[in-house]
Amino acid sequence: MNPARTNGVTAEPTILDAVELASDPELAARFAESAHRILADLVRGGAALGWVDPPSPAEVAELLAGVASTAQVGDAALRAAYLDRRLVGLGYWLRYARPTHRPHADVEKIAVDAAAHGHGIGRALTAALISDAREAGIEVLTLDARGDNVPAQRLYHSLGFTEYGRLPDFVAVGESRFDKVFYMLDFRLQG
Repeated sequence: MNPARTNGVTAEPTILDAVELASDPELAARFAESAHRILADLVRGGAALGWVDPPSPAEVAELLAGVASTAQVGDAALRAAYLDRRLVGLGYWLRYARPTHRPHADVEKIAVDAAAHGHGIGRALTAALISDAREAGIEVLTLDARGDNVPAQRLYHSLGFTEYGRLPDFVAVGESRFDKVFYMLDFRLQG
């Protein structure tokens, strides 16, 4: 991991789970607003996060409240990455709701502030989410990436995910079309 530099000093990110985040009133109060800033900025820059236009603050707050609530009952995991108490990334997975898919979960979002790219924040978040999935008894952890997001695809491969499918030209952003690439991490094969 390449630690991030903050004010000329190298720093490792602090990765908090939903319980740790909620137990810090200052961070919890700013979480949705800070997450909105990161997500909206990334979407404005063309990031593949499921939105064509930046989400509203209310939409992000509602989304994160739902994930945090679901995490309380063990059907999700939420992680937040901080450098010097400044949110620089977040990610979460949700257990599949269908009864036949309950042993499995899908990583819905991993987002890292553009200023912190390349410093291992995404790797740290994804590794924490993988650990959370193992601890929750998840059998297969899935995620998808837009076909042009090569850095994310490299990261997922390096963490043990394998590609299991691809929908050519499935993602439409204006006139542009991108593949949707599916990945899985099968804990059953790892013993």
